[in-house]
Amino acid sequence: MSIMLFDFDSLTEKINQLVDMTLLLRRENAELRTRNAELVNEHKIMSDRMEQARERVTVLIGSLPNAEKLEEEGAE
Repeated sequence: MSIMLFDFDSLTEKINQLVDMTLLLRRENAELRTRNAELVNEHKIMSDRMEQARERVTVLIGSLPNAEKLEEEGAE
């Protein structure tokens, strides 16, 4: 009977470890999901800024004297 008791205690300990690990992984997963959402938002903000900067540079280049000539030379 002591062998069965040992096996039961061992199994109980392993189940408790599994529960602890599951809780830890769920918490970590929630943190990673939050961080991922933050990074996706940050990426969108940066992409929007890059597009705005690209548009401003295009406008500035277009307003330079001889802009058409520079564009033609660049195409050659």
